[in-house]
Amino acid sequence: MPVKHTITATEGVYFITFTCYRWMRLIAITDAYDIIYKWFDHLKCKGHYICGYVIMPNHVHALIAFRNSGQLINTIVGNGKRFIAYGIIDRLKRDGASQLLAQLSSAVDKSGQMKHKMHEVWERSFDWKECRTNAFMLQKLNYIHDNPCKGRWMLASAPIDYMHSSAQYYIYGLQGVYDIYHYCKLADIDLTRPL
Repeated sequence: MPVKHTITATEGVYFITFTCYRWMRLIAITDAYDIIYKWFDHLKCKGHYICGYVIMPNHVHALIAFRNSGQLINTIVGNGKRFIAYGIIDRLKRDGASQLLAQLSSAVDKSGQMKHKMHEVWERSFDWKECRTNAFMLQKLNYIHDNPCKGRWMLASAPIDYMHSSAQYYIYGLQGVYDIYHYCKLADIDLTRPL
C-alpha cells in the first residue's frame, strides 16, 4: 500500500517502490527499461548507490543508498518518476498509442492540471521503507528478486532468469544488465557526508 507521508531525510538506505497508474504495464508497453537505467545512472553520478533492483512491466522496486546531496530523498524520487514519465509518454506518442495517451491524459486531476501536467503515468505516491540493518536489506533484496517468479507474474522460472533484476549479482556474483553496488559495502561509506 502506498505511503502517504514523505521521506524527510536527505540520506539513508531505502527500499523504494513506484507503480504505473492503475497498474498499467506502461514500462513493458514502451520498453522503458533503458529509461529507468538512465535514471539509475543519474543517481550514481550524484553519488548515490544502486544496491538492488527489479524492473517489472508496471512497477519498479529498488534498494538505493542515498548520499546527502542537500536534497530530500522524496524530491529525488519524484524527479526520477517525472524523468521516466516523460520518456514513456514520448514513446507512446512515437508509437501512435492515442487511446492510451487519452486515457492517461484524462486521469490528470485538477491539481495536476493547474501545474500543467499532461498525463498521469504513475500512482501519486510511492512506497518506501528505511533499511537500517543488513538483515532488513537482505529481506528486501530477496523480495525484489523473487518478484518476477511469483503470483500472477511468472515472468521467469528462477530469479536469475529475469533480465531486469540484480538477482544474478547476488546469487552468482556476476553483474547483470545494470551494475550495482553490494549492500554489505555500505558499512564503509558515510552517507551523511556530501560529495
